[in-house]
Amino acid sequence: MMCVESVRDVVVVWPEVQDFWPCRRGRVRGDSGEMEQLTALDATFLEVEDSDPHVSLAVGGVSIIEGPAPSYDEFVSTFAKRVPTIPRCRQVLRTHPLDLGPPEWVDDPHFDVSRHLHRVALPHPGDDTELFQMIATVMERRLDRERPLWECWIIEGLSDDRWAVLTKIHHCIADGIATTQMLGKFSDNGGDDSFATDIRAAKAPDRLGFSLPKVNLNPLSWVSAIARSAFAAMATAEHVAVGAAELTASLLSPAPESSLNGPVTTMRRYSAARVRLGDLQAVAQVFGVTLNDVALAAITDGYRRILLDRGEQPGHNSLRTLVPVSVRSVNHFNMTDNQVSAMLPLLPVDEADPVRQLQLVHSRLMRAKASGQREGGSAAVSAAKNVPFAFSAWTIRLMSRLPQRAVVALATNVPGPRGQQTLMGRRVLEILPVPPIALQLRTGIAMLSYADSFIFGITADYDTAPDVEALAAGIEDGVARLLAASLARRHWRGSPRRESKEAAPLAR
Repeated sequence: MMCVESVRDVVVVWPEVQDFWPCRRGRVRGDSGEMEQLTALDATFLEVEDSDPHVSLAVGGVSIIEGPAPSYDEFVSTFAKRVPTIPRCRQVLRTHPLDLGPPEWVDDPHFDVSRHLHRVALPHPGDDTELFQMIATVMERRLDRERPLWECWIIEGLSDDRWAVLTKIHHCIADGIATTQMLGKFSDNGGDDSFATDIRAAKAPDRLGFSLPKVNLNPLSWVSAIARSAFAAMATAEHVAVGAAELTASLLSPAPESSLNGPVTTMRRYSAARVRLGDLQAVAQVFGVTLNDVALAAITDGYRRILLDRGEQPGHNSLRTLVPVSVRSVNHFNMTDNQVSAMLPLLPVDEADPVRQLQLVHSRLMRAKASGQREGGSAAVSAAKNVPFAFSAWTIRLMSRLPQRAVVALATNVPGPRGQQTLMGRRVLEILPVPPIALQLRTGIAMLSYADSFIFGITADYDTAPDVEALAAGIEDGVARLLAASLARRHWRGSPRRESKEAAPLAR
């Protein structure tokens, strides 16, 4: 195997994998004869990608593994055995002329797993700089829709006797949780135990639903139960309407002109911020907030740093952020699709104090949740199912071409494997998430928890966000400042001079 001179001149050394582009998306006709179609939300990612030639809407995960890399034949053999457990990996998209029907998943009659496996080596010394450049180079290229929409890259030459596997999957196949579940199936243990079981949607029923009255022999109770159900339905409808109205108002409220928003090029940069999961949990416990609040507060601090470094004064409405929210229940974890809604909070980038930032993030997220933004987004997605596909596809394509100025950042939290994974008998040291960017967003952040680590993976436009490493450093510094504040508060609470006086926790 030869080493590439530059990670932007990627050379696939093995003749078996000369074809560069992989997968494509669609569903198969099963034994029952029923054809699986993309949902309106799944298809949206195709339409958004088609609207901008500079965008690739693939999501990625990079597993960094200890020890020497396996031989190519061993790697192909292992993946050939595990790919059949994921039907999407063997399927392509079949589209209809003029979008008269939604795309469908069909089996690829020419499927060859070796066409989806590539092997490269990093230039010396093989540190984060070279690895991150390789990740950016691979992820910026679009997947070939003539084949199943995924590919894996074996990356050798990492320092400290390590190697990596970059798995790239089109967003139309799966959201963050579904992607981590798919990637887990490639591991030795199948990736069954995930932090995703701790999220709200997995533990609680969707607020859009309400139960029908139970039948008994007392007719008077029927009237009472029906009335309660009717009032519940009215309350739910009002909650959804308010949430949808808030999302719409947010999208129609352009942020001040910012270097974070605007056209992008085809080239990408990548970086990552690494922190301990236990540190985030400690901060969350001391201040009475969620782990996601702590992570978003650190992101706020990182963005504040780069805006100031760019000579821009952060304002109250400078960082409207798209925060995807999972609506996936536990019994849907193995489904390969997108089940997400969204919130659009204003992150307090105008606030300098880290504790005050955390307080504001917590209160704004609580307000967004209480207002029904999550349910309003879900209702909009559900309503799209009743619209002719051609109309929704053309509308999304048109709207995607319009410059949007309201949202300037993306921050998505993806729960990863709870325990340490192995791949081909080798220990997975860490997993780096790689988000796409689109719709005028010049940076995107994906957060992933894995074992005792928490990683912020940052994708940025090459020309307009050259300071992506400063953003990563700012996030790490933001976590460190919050941890120091939490330790100081814990010490203050435990001081004998305070006796029974306790600091008031943040409102939940």
